[in-house]
Amino acid sequence: MIRTRFAPSPTGFMHIGNLRTALYAYLFAKKHKGKFILRIEDTDRERYVEGAVDAIYATLRKAGIFHDEGPDVGGGYGPYIQSQRKDIYMEYALKLIERGGAYYCFCDKERLGSLADEKGVKRYDKHCLKLSKKEVQDKLDAGEEFVIRQNMPTEGLSSYEDMVFGKITVPNDELEDNILIKVDGMPTYNFANVVDDHLMGITHVIRGTEYLSSTPKYNLIYEAMGWQTPNYMHLPPIMKDQKRKLSKRYGDANFEDFLNKGYLPHAIVNYIALLGWSPKDNQEKLSMQELIDAFDIDGISKSPSIFDEQKMKWLNAQYIRELTLEEFHDIALSYYQKMDLVDKFDTLKLSQLLHGRCEVFSDIYNSVDFLTEFGDFDLGLYYHKRMKTDFKAAKPLIEEALKALKEIEFTTDSIMDALTRISEKMGVKKGQTMYSVRVALTGRASTPGGAIEMAELLGKDESLRRLKKSLEMIKKAEHKL
Repeated sequence: MIRTRFAPSPTGFMHIGNLRTALYAYLFAKKHKGKFILRIEDTDRERYVEGAVDAIYATLRKAGIFHDEGPDVGGGYGPYIQSQRKDIYMEYALKLIERGGAYYCFCDKERLGSLADEKGVKRYDKHCLKLSKKEVQDKLDAGEEFVIRQNMPTEGLSSYEDMVFGKITVPNDELEDNILIKVDGMPTYNFANVVDDHLMGITHVIRGTEYLSSTPKYNLIYEAMGWQTPNYMHLPPIMKDQKRKLSKRYGDANFEDFLNKGYLPHAIVNYIALLGWSPKDNQEKLSMQELIDAFDIDGISKSPSIFDEQKMKWLNAQYIRELTLEEFHDIALSYYQKMDLVDKFDTLKLSQLLHGRCEVFSDIYNSVDFLTEFGDFDLGLYYHKRMKTDFKAAKPLIEEALKALKEIEFTTDSIMDALTRISEKMGVKKGQTMYSVRVALTGRASTPGGAIEMAELLGKDESLRRLKKSLEMIKKAEHKL
């Protein structure tokens, strides 16, 4: 059975690149009726962020990526948190020493610091590999601090076959004797991921191309222990632009950031799936099951992909359009609540107006901020070339609207009839009246509905107040001319 894993470090929110790795590992496992495993790699305690593990669980859940085994759901290969497996790593490190694949290193910081070459590059010189078994044991008995290093070959080539990039070959003399077990007894990533992948039966390791050239050193551990190496699928990077990688280190957006911006979770997942992979039919909008069914290795690109938020926004808009009004309204309510609109306006009416106009839900803020913010505004907004109007032409139309709207019951039909009669009376096109009144009511040239919807939404008292306020602004401007 195919078994894939996602092994994040709990160092903060889920970065887009990490989420794509999790998604591809999930899609590949599910496509082949296999298992997807979550493992928390928390051996780097200096970078550990409190609450990050819960954030990982929450992100995967919101993204619709559900693991078959992991710290929170259990399984037959636990523990699934590396810090709880410390004794396991030491056991296998000692076995690796016995098999000649690793050795004790007792060098202190001073000696290690002296190993830099003329370019300042530090590379360990295998000094402690020369120690006899007795010398090693004497140092251990004396309680000297040590690390355990991998014993790399100094000649020849190491090769492996990657599922995306084909044959990868690295000269062995480029591989350094990296530390496998640190002074505190905790493993480094270089060792823990190999031991865990073997013990957890991982058949396919899916990760970024930054590991392409270092994978041979992991394979040397497998070979020294007599273990079968897994299959490798390395993924090209996601770029911010032509030169820079998308990176958490530089504050680039993560999954939670996009949720907070008002993107729908699956729209994000759908877009991320297309960053480095494309289905054979080039379909862009796919459900999770469609992604599973379509996912294959042939569709993975070897070239980096550029993260285009505008493209993701377009895709998100397609998902929003497919929501029912009730579904849209349920999500929009939290945005209305933040703007303190719920008890003041007909929010269902607002949702009807906004449903077809939002690309992301955070568009709501700018689309309806005029409901709570109405003060002096630029009278140039009354200018509309096609409508042949400006604030001078708008003034008599607003005066007539103020008189007419005072006398009617505020319904859609009555407001429309009143504004239509004003157009006929003043000898102007209906659009000119509607535009002028809409600007007077909102202080905006663009709103999620016309004058009639805005008046109905604001209600009679507030509409009349705003029309008066707008007239006062025009009169002050005329006085200054």
